[in-house]
Amino acid sequence: MNPAARPSDSSGAPAPAAGLEVDILHEAGAWDEAAADVVRRAALRAYGAVRGAAPAELSVMLADDARVAALNKTYRGKDGPTNVLSFPSADIAGMEAVLLGDVVLARETIAREAEAQAKRFDDHLAHLVVHGVLHLLGHDHASDAEADRMEALEREILQDLGIADPYDMDRASRDA
Repeated sequence: MNPAARPSDSSGAPAPAAGLEVDILHEAGAWDEAAADVVRRAALRAYGAVRGAAPAELSVMLADDARVAALNKTYRGKDGPTNVLSFPSADIAGMEAVLLGDVVLARETIAREAEAQAKRFDDHLAHLVVHGVLHLLGHDHASDAEADRMEALEREILQDLGIADPYDMDRASRDA
């Protein structure tokens, strides 16, 4: 993480980066009002952990399984919904802020996964936003080494948000 970009707030937790502008679009699905706050907070932490306060813009679409399934088929050639999709933007010469890209979230899939994994919906949502933003920032999990680095960064960011390690399934099972 970039400690210089993470001054503490009043709770002692690192403050999110101020350079990221997050636009949230409620496209479809039964999202409650708190989801936008969870999304914004997780996106700011993930971005701040990697890029600090550099100016950038991110778009997040709150969608349903049908919308995500259509995007998954069109852009990845895969049938059915997935929990999160990330679409990086190309750099545009002359723009002051970097356009990171788009993160698209499927409400029903996230809810099913959270229940099956005995996690709080908001915690799972935050994890997926962090995961999606890290993809837009160039992180991947194509190899075991990349996955280990990406998961370690996710754990660190989620810990900053007060969220338990999402990969600790033994603990999740005990707490359920």
